[in-house]
Amino acid sequence: MIRVVIVDDHPVVRDGLTALLSGQENIEVVAEAANGLEAVAVCAAHRPRVVLMDLRMPKMDGATATKLITEENPDVKVLVLTTYDSDTDIVRAIEAGAISYLLKDTPRAGLVGAIVAAAEGRSTLAPHVATKLVQRGGAGAPSLTARELDVLRLVAVGDSNSVIAQRLGIGEGTVKTHLHNLFRKLGVTDRTAAAISAIAVGLIPNPHAEER
Repeated sequence: MIRVVIVDDHPVVRDGLTALLSGQENIEVVAEAANGLEAVAVCAAHRPRVVLMDLRMPKMDGATATKLITEENPDVKVLVLTTYDSDTDIVRAIEAGAISYLLKDTPRAGLVGAIVAAAEGRSTLAPHVATKLVQRGGAGAPSLTARELDVLRLVAVGDSNSVIAQRLGIGEGTVKTHLHNLFRKLGVTDRTAAAISAIAVGLIPNPHAEER
């Protein structure tokens, strides 16, 4: 059962999402929050697996809440669900630690699939969001070494540094060095943003798309 928290400042939206997800056998809505500040407290109390996070809310915005929640518990996966798709909103959310970014016009099946994917550590991007990330990349994808690409592929499927080291036959310190270089080349600050950016610019395949 995937424990979900819904964060949105509009009660009608929260009610609608709760009703939409209530019929799913593998998803349980355990709590709701009306702003980012409430979201941080609710997640600490209920320890969900996935958070559906709006971005523009009073008291604390969604990106700030995402950063606090994922720093407190990296096992919590934040799926942004918003009406906003500006470059600033997208980059802030991903760099804050959001694993996925969808718009509120996403069909029910797409949202449910994205929640399941997020719970398993896999990213989902709205097509328009992916396009913006590609455009943000400018002239093209950065040049990565074969080993950096190996590390990226394993990051994208959710492997930890220790698992990556074991699979590639290298030390954890070497994995960290590769990640540091990847963050610099991709212009990001964390693992999730690195994987999402790499998928968006076509450096690595989307593991979620491969499974479908």
